[in-house]
Amino acid sequence: MNVDEEMLYRLEALAIEAGEAIMEIYAEDFTPEYKDDYSPVTEADTAAETLIVAGLEALKPEIPVVAEEAFSAGHSPDISGGRFWLVDPLDGTHEFIDKNDEFTVNIALISDGQPICGVVHAPALDKTYAGIVGQGARRSRNGADAGRITVRTAPETGVIVVASRRHGDPKKIEKLLQGRRVGETRNAGSSLKFCLVAEGDADLYPRFGRTMEWDTAAGHAVLAAAGGTVTNPDGSPFLYGKADYRNGGFLAYGAGLEGLKAD
Repeated sequence: MNVDEEMLYRLEALAIEAGEAIMEIYAEDFTPEYKDDYSPVTEADTAAETLIVAGLEALKPEIPVVAEEAFSAGHSPDISGGRFWLVDPLDGTHEFIDKNDEFTVNIALISDGQPICGVVHAPALDKTYAGIVGQGARRSRNGADAGRITVRTAPETGVIVVASRRHGDPKKIEKLLQGRRVGETRNAGSSLKFCLVAEGDADLYPRFGRTMEWDTAAGHAVLAAAGGTVTNPDGSPFLYGKADYRNGGFLAYGAGLEGLKAD
């Protein structure tokens, strides 16, 4: 199956529709629940996931959908065919609960362990990032195309690092860069960190703790489409389709940091 711009636009439209459902709940009072792993979930997660899964099944019924809430409820589709969707209907539920606007809708297509296209939509910020690996990435604002995006080359004057508010580790980052100066460290929620690197507003997003595959796949696809790289901490390929969909740490970066490794 070829991935083209028409399909990407349909995925963007689906993510935006899910974002509209999320924003209806965001505007109201809501009470989160907590799953067995103590991660929060809201009615926005389930409403958006239901909409996205139905849309993907209508678009490509032959491709299985791995979606966060369904998997948490015990639904694990057969992905042995090598191609499958990874969906996080509301990435950054903590940000959603805190009402800081930095949450996203994530949709990615995986083929043979690698993301080949992805959409990251931030409904509260009216921003959408989309990309097809090997064909390029773009962003839009308020539904209007804002142009192509590409990573920048990290300047010698200082690397801009973007990290999670909850999972950053300045000492590990300093060791990772092996003497290269950190010009600035920014904090951001959800998959927006991948997108900041993809659009050249940051150079490095290191993650040293656990994530799940649906947390990273769409942002990984956008970054790779924009010319960036995502690897395991040892520099090996960061792959998808593991039995439990559980990620280890990773390094996501733009140009000029090739070969980066963490001990």
